[in-house]
Amino acid sequence: MMDIKSTNWRGVRKSHLLATLAVFLLQYHLHISATCVEATKKVHIVYMGEKKHEDPATTRKFHHNMLSTLLGSKQAAQRSILYSYRHGFSGFAARLTESQAVKIADFPGVIQVIPNRIRKLHTTRSWEFIGLNQRSSKNLLIQSHMGEGTIIGVIDSGIWPESKSFNDQGMGPVPPHWKGICQGGEHSILSNCNKKLIGARWFIKGFKDEIRKPLNTSNTMEFLSPRDGGGHGTHTASIAAGHFVEKASYRGLAAGMARGGAPLAHLAIYKVCWSIEGGGCTDADLLKAFDKAIQDGVDILSVSIGNEIPLFSYVDKRDSIAIGSFHATAKGIPVICSAGNDGPTSQTIVNTAPWLITVAATTIDRAFPTAITLGNNSTLWGKSMDVGKHNHGFAGLTYSERIAVDPTDNSGEDCQLGSLNTTLAAGKIILCFSKSDAQDIISASKSVFEAGGIALIFAQFHNDGLDPCKLIPCIKVDYEIGTQILSYIRKARSPIAKLSFPKTVIGKQASPQVASFSSRGPSSISPAVLKPDIAAPGVDILAAYRPANHENGKAYALLSGTSMACPHVAGIVALIRSMHPNWSPAAIRSAIVTTASQIGTDGMNIFEEGRTRKLADPFDIGGGHVNPEKAMHPGLVYDISMEEYIQFLCSMGYSISSISSLTKANVNCKQNNHMKLNLNLPSITIPNLERKVTVTRKVTNVGLVNSVYRAIAQSPFGIRMRVEPKILSFDSTNNTLSFKVTFFSTQTLHGHYKFGSLTWTNGKNFVRIPIAVRNIESYADV
Repeated sequence: MMDIKSTNWRGVRKSHLLATLAVFLLQYHLHISATCVEATKKVHIVYMGEKKHEDPATTRKFHHNMLSTLLGSKQAAQRSILYSYRHGFSGFAARLTESQAVKIADFPGVIQVIPNRIRKLHTTRSWEFIGLNQRSSKNLLIQSHMGEGTIIGVIDSGIWPESKSFNDQGMGPVPPHWKGICQGGEHSILSNCNKKLIGARWFIKGFKDEIRKPLNTSNTMEFLSPRDGGGHGTHTASIAAGHFVEKASYRGLAAGMARGGAPLAHLAIYKVCWSIEGGGCTDADLLKAFDKAIQDGVDILSVSIGNEIPLFSYVDKRDSIAIGSFHATAKGIPVICSAGNDGPTSQTIVNTAPWLITVAATTIDRAFPTAITLGNNSTLWGKSMDVGKHNHGFAGLTYSERIAVDPTDNSGEDCQLGSLNTTLAAGKIILCFSKSDAQDIISASKSVFEAGGIALIFAQFHNDGLDPCKLIPCIKVDYEIGTQILSYIRKARSPIAKLSFPKTVIGKQASPQVASFSSRGPSSISPAVLKPDIAAPGVDILAAYRPANHENGKAYALLSGTSMACPHVAGIVALIRSMHPNWSPAAIRSAIVTTASQIGTDGMNIFEEGRTRKLADPFDIGGGHVNPEKAMHPGLVYDISMEEYIQFLCSMGYSISSISSLTKANVNCKQNNHMKLNLNLPSITIPNLERKVTVTRKVTNVGLVNSVYRAIAQSPFGIRMRVEPKILSFDSTNNTLSFKVTFFSTQTLHGHYKFGSLTWTNGKNFVRIPIAVRNIESYADV
């Protein structure tokens, strides 16, 4: 017989267990639900335009209160927010679900809410090549005191502070307007900050959320600090403002004095780009870097980072560089950006906002020729930067197609991985022909090395910039030389070759030439804005780099890219700003563009490298190749106010509300506004000329007070130009004068862009702007 009390106890116990299980399941469900919600959260940038409070603390409190209202508590807001932007503009970055992002977009004062995205990074003879020789007693370096007193902010991948390029010997005091700091972190650089490197910050919250993984740098080359993990930021910073370093070289190549464009300028580093999980730089971190740089007091910003095609509109906050740079420009800070490395295809240029100085890349007059001696005693020349692992005598030479694993598969022609017979390749020099962009010299060298080959000769269509092959020596040749080597292989019974070490040669090749990789215009989003603005050295540039040994401050590398061209111009801007501290960013850009050169060292017009090797046009080099000496004294400048930029945005068809997000004041878009063509740029671009159009420009005299300038017009083919007036007379009361240029089409067919120029001269100064016009015959008339 069952005991009643025992039965009741078992019933109570069962009920208790069920209740406990229910609570556990509920908690588990809530935990899983919370985890799922967290997993669906993504960093969004809540952009609110110009700051409404001068006190940054008040702005930050306002941001937190807004988030608290959305999320229900101050604690939730604290957990959600990554950055509060409160110096150059107002806004914040926070982790939000899609529904929360939609809700906060309707809050008063919110202009736009956008998801965080990842951007990509876009490398010294170069300074002497463009005319900045420190040995001359009468040059720009001396006149500008080498940039002393200016602060160049570099938004990039950080810095290696121990590099000798960042020593502060002979540097002046830290400028009194500087408000920045040197921030700590892994392998801190606090003790390395000095009068050269006066500030360093790092921003990773946006990138960390984007990769969605715990950050562990123990097995990487990266550091959670301003210290440079990849080397890119160190390289660009030293190009802009590196100190004098004697006997610098890359493994003996390009030996000489290394220095930056403004060697006595100060550097402020903003690390936003990371070499973890594929690497990159996010919008949230970029915007915070711009915000802090404005607050810290930088004078110039150098940004070798870019978007990708298709481009966002200039008022779309997904273009963080356009937005951040707009606010910097409004504060009088010139922002210099790289053009991108997707050339030579047209319409690939990025960083096209009209307030930016966008820089294309060119070659310099230095090369690294390498001799290839064949068994028939003929010597052919290629290029290389590999100075080690050479077999100093003759070795067997063969063509990759002859030693392919599968003769019916053409993957062996360009030495794709696994395509070569290891028995036939062993101990030989292998000739490979690149058939597409898919296979490069580094990949081919790995394939040859794994097959047992001892060296690579890589024939390819022209592509600027050399890369080191760390496994075996590599020599790059063009198709002509490659075909001559192949002809020898086919004729010889036992072909052999000997590879020499590369050597440094200066002044033997026509230069500058536009780098094959440099992105080209016209701008895909605003074709009436000529981009790039200017071209500067960007191929095989020697500059400081992150060393393999942490204690080594002597590491230098040869890198190529518009990333390297950008800080060249940033350094020049620092020199100009030292002598003309009151010039606006637009005036500085004008001085650089209108004094640029179109002639190379051979006395001919500059050519572009790439598949066509045509004459360079304004979509390749903008105004031309930078000439810093002339840019210091341009005579006239084309200046632009922030209001004119706003009216330009109106002419682009953007809504008043979206444009207002960039300004404090209400925007008043003028009726019948033709600012798309009439923005006072130092260039004229007319994408759609049907019959006739008139554009207006104005110039400000920055030379002798009483000056008379006459117009010299070079009309594009098929276009007639009329300049009114043809003479501009300046005096103490007429410092800024306007003129009109009318373009008449003499053709009735659709055509490609044609190019010309307009130059104002007083006999001493030649103030030249490039012109691009495309004739369009309306189909409506057909």
